[in-house]
Amino acid sequence: MAGGQGTRLGAAQPKALVALAGEPLLTHALRRATACPDVRHVVVVAPSGHLDEVRDIAQAHPRADDIDVVPGGATRTDSVAAGLRALHADDGVVLVHDAARCLAPAALYTRLVRAVRSGHPAVVPGVPVPDTIKAVDDAGRVLATPPRESLRAIQTPQAFLREVLEDAHRAAAGDRVRATDDAGLVERSGGHVLVVEGDPLALKITTSADLALAERLLEEQPYAAS
Repeated sequence: MAGGQGTRLGAAQPKALVALAGEPLLTHALRRATACPDVRHVVVVAPSGHLDEVRDIAQAHPRADDIDVVPGGATRTDSVAAGLRALHADDGVVLVHDAARCLAPAALYTRLVRAVRSGHPAVVPGVPVPDTIKAVDDAGRVLATPPRESLRAIQTPQAFLREVLEDAHRAAAGDRVRATDDAGLVERSGGHVLVVEGDPLALKITTSADLALAERLLEEQPYAAS
């Protein structure tokens, strides 16, 4: 998924095209995704106004023949649906990933694919939440304090059996409730989602501080990030 805007980064272009250590975030994301032996086909869902730029990045990749670029939709759900329509007939396990988490290592992809192949139809990576979390109402009053031990911050890529994700998208067609991730669609359609260990490198780059942190991670452990 390469359609996110770079507004909070102060960028005048989509986030996936913002430079990290001299290369677009999308280039980093493609490098790490294709380093996983299980990833045989990549569909990049791009903003319709930047298709040529995204295609140039894809064509510069050593495995350009395995990468397709398609225009995204008005919402994240629409964009994922566009990516699903571009899958090959034999793409049985689908990984949905945000280019903003461009340092997610190949080992994380492998862990997710293995979990799906071991019998879990929907698998997401998660990391423990270090802060105390409060549920509040519209006025800011605390409603509950969920136990921190049961909470996970969810990352991408997220992995699914293809038919499970396609069924979840069909069930959500016309649904006005906004889904922030595809696992949420599977949950709403009655499916079960497994959380496996995430990775600190799969941080989401949203602000300039996140970009600076990603730069430092690349400097400190360039090979661990690939």
